[in-house]
Amino acid sequence: MRRVLIMTRADWVALCLAIFCLTPYGCKDSASESHEVLVPLVSLSVLPGTLQPAFSSNTTDYHIDARTAATSVAVTAGPRDSTTTMTINGVETPAGQSRSVSLGLPGSTVTISIALSSQTGSESTYTVTVTRLLSSDNNLSALTVTPGLLSPAFAPDQPAYTVDVATSISSVTIAATKSDPEAILSGDVSDEGRATIQLDGPGTSRAVPIIVTAPNGESRTYRITINRAASGNNNLSALSVTPGSLSPAFAAGTLNYQVDVGPKVGSVTVVATKVDSNAVISGDLPNEGQATVQLNGPGNPTSISITVTAQNGTGKTYTITVNRAAPSSNNNLSALSVTSGVLSPAFTAEQLAYAVDVPTTVGSVDVSATKADPDAVLSGSVTAGTGVAIGQATVPLSGPGSPTQVSMTVTAPSGASKAYSITINRRASDDSTLSSLSVSAGTMDPPFAAQIQNYSVKVGLLVGSVTITATKTDPNAIMSALGSVIAAGGTPAGSVTVSPGIGPNPPVEIIVTAQDRIKTTTYTVVVTRGLF
Repeated sequence: MRRVLIMTRADWVALCLAIFCLTPYGCKDSASESHEVLVPLVSLSVLPGTLQPAFSSNTTDYHIDARTAATSVAVTAGPRDSTTTMTINGVETPAGQSRSVSLGLPGSTVTISIALSSQTGSESTYTVTVTRLLSSDNNLSALTVTPGLLSPAFAPDQPAYTVDVATSISSVTIAATKSDPEAILSGDVSDEGRATIQLDGPGTSRAVPIIVTAPNGESRTYRITINRAASGNNNLSALSVTPGSLSPAFAAGTLNYQVDVGPKVGSVTVVATKVDSNAVISGDLPNEGQATVQLNGPGNPTSISITVTAQNGTGKTYTITVNRAAPSSNNNLSALSVTSGVLSPAFTAEQLAYAVDVPTTVGSVDVSATKADPDAVLSGSVTAGTGVAIGQATVPLSGPGSPTQVSMTVTAPSGASKAYSITINRRASDDSTLSSLSVSAGTMDPPFAAQIQNYSVKVGLLVGSVTITATKTDPNAIMSALGSVIAAGGTPAGSVTVSPGIGPNPPVEIIVTAQDRIKTTTYTVVVTRGLF
């Protein structure tokens, strides 16, 4: 039988004093000094990682810095005596067998305890403190700018980029992806790595910093310089001359125009609007784009030059030739229009007669007529005196299905006149509905509604006749029943009387034909006479 060594408290005190006397510096902290271990290990490893200090049987306290990616460590230990019982974090583990220990989140610390017990009752404990390091990854794994292309192409170790975008681009979208999801993004992007960056005007640059801070606090700055191209837009978006009308109508790509004005017009006001506010207007107009230009004498043209120079230096010149007429014999219209309708044929100054079809619901139209010579006089249905270019009038129309004549006479300053006419045809109504339907006896089922066409009526045995009265929604419609017209056009209502037999009677059909003589609606009433 193995003898068990038993030590009293006094024995322990004596042992400690002996050790103190034999050690030059007395008893010190076992975490930093080696000492004789009663139940020693002969091997200890913790992977991945490196024990600090290096393993020694007489050193019981260690620490390890594990890399961020490590979520666990494998502990393997071997006691000197094969009969020793060993536990790792309280779990009995055979010598040389690896025990996996889970680690906490990056930045956290886990203490691993290796307890040894000999058969004699002696015990010792080794501890390993494992710190899972915080990541130092402050890289991006992806970076894009939309629209645009990074130069140079993205690489995690390349911090500076440029992107060239067109002058029409006023904003870009940046998407940045962290290599380490636990890192923090800042600067001009959110931590999610997204941002819409508003750019300054054409011809400017915008620097966009993106800061990646690793979990351990180390940071790296990526920088994108976005160059917005200078504008080459030397177009006008609008051009007008008052009084007068450009010919042809303004278009940005059309450079030459003619304007005819009356002999009494001594000056015109020209207004030009740049598409790009950064462009410069010069020539006969200041940069503000508006000027009053004095004209040459009657019968002589005046040339007005407008040069637009784009931000990038390219120029374009628009020219307006203003023709100041001698006393005019121009009795033309330059424009003619009718609301709620389209002229047929299309308007030309030489075409004098027109027709316009409008819906039956239109009770009036607005007629607009523009004189080619503002000094002419417009009379008739539409009027405009000397100096007023456009005549407008609201013309009430005749009833549906009836034409209305609109006449206009243009008298030139020379006295010559020309008459234009428009025949406005108001379409006949297509309304074939009833606005009411009633019976002299009984109750209609269902109650009347214009969109319901079938009804039934129950009357008692003593009822000898039933009069059905109907009112048209459009009085111009025609209503018939039992083969006869009961309300002609212009008569709003009509009725028909039937003498029902016992029981259900044949349906009484009331047919409404719209004024256009095309659309019809049939309403039916079935009278049932009985004991109710």
